[in-house]
Amino acid sequence: MDADDTGSGTRQEPDGPGRRPSADTDTPGGADTPGGAGAVTAGAEEVSGLPVSYGTDEAHAGPGTAHAGPGAAHAGPGAAHAGPGAAHAGPAETVGSATGVAALSPRYQIVAACALALVAAAVCVHLGMLFLHVAPPNTLSKRHGDVVDEWIYPEFEQNWKLFAPNPLQQNIAVQVRAEVGTADGGVRTTGWYDLSAEDGRAIDGDPLPSHTRQNQLRRAWDFYVATHDSRNRPVGLRGALAETYLRRIGVLRLERNDAAGPGGVVERVQFRSRTTSVPPPPWSHEKVSARPVHRVLPWWPVPTDRTGEDRAAERGAE
Repeated sequence: MDADDTGSGTRQEPDGPGRRPSADTDTPGGADTPGGAGAVTAGAEEVSGLPVSYGTDEAHAGPGTAHAGPGAAHAGPGAAHAGPGAAHAGPAETVGSATGVAALSPRYQIVAACALALVAAAVCVHLGMLFLHVAPPNTLSKRHGDVVDEWIYPEFEQNWKLFAPNPLQQNIAVQVRAEVGTADGGVRTTGWYDLSAEDGRAIDGDPLPSHTRQNQLRRAWDFYVATHDSRNRPVGLRGALAETYLRRIGVLRLERNDAAGPGGVVERVQFRSRTTSVPPPPWSHEKVSARPVHRVLPWWPVPTDRTGEDRAAERGAE
């Protein structure tokens, strides 16, 4: 077979579009030369996906192999191309799936788990304390009442009576009067100042009423009632604190109203509550008394350190 037949056979190889044809036998890369046979062998091996075996004539075998290489890479069966693809797919999948706490190192995962456990335990304890505080008296609240009170007061106090069988049906007004020492050495007693009515007038029509106007006096009176018996004797260690708190509010309100007058000094204060029942609705057959009920507290002396310059400084601060 002559050189031209060999060259035409080489050009008809299915996977050899990139190979250079050997038109004449004088070309060193022809079919009759060792280099040409090596190039044909290389093309056949590239089709099967096997590693390339170069011929002796590197001048012609090199370019043919260079063109065959990308074709094998795009064909997919080549293990050399599949390997790097798999290597790249692994890290991408790992990074995408590790999120949140799982993305942390094991040491930080342990720290995060301990922190979450502590937060969950604190929330459970807080909810349990609130439940015992607002629930009706029971064995746990009676046995651990002191612990519950230390946890709740004063920041988390709740008095909205979630488990009350009936809502409040009474209006309670807190009033105060003073015994004033006048400038000429005499003593006079003022009339009753309705502090609850003053707070009501202050918040009436106000779209953003003060928290102090709404709750300070009411909470102080509730605090006093809860820590004293029907004879106004303190029950427990918080009774003296309730008296001091209520007395301080009364003195500040009296000074705001200028109850002492020019040259006068408030020496003693006295509180009372006026309780009236809320009228029932027209469709109800319930009968309630419309007569107010008063609870009068004893006279409380005003400490001497609340007179003179200290009171003037406090009024200036307000």
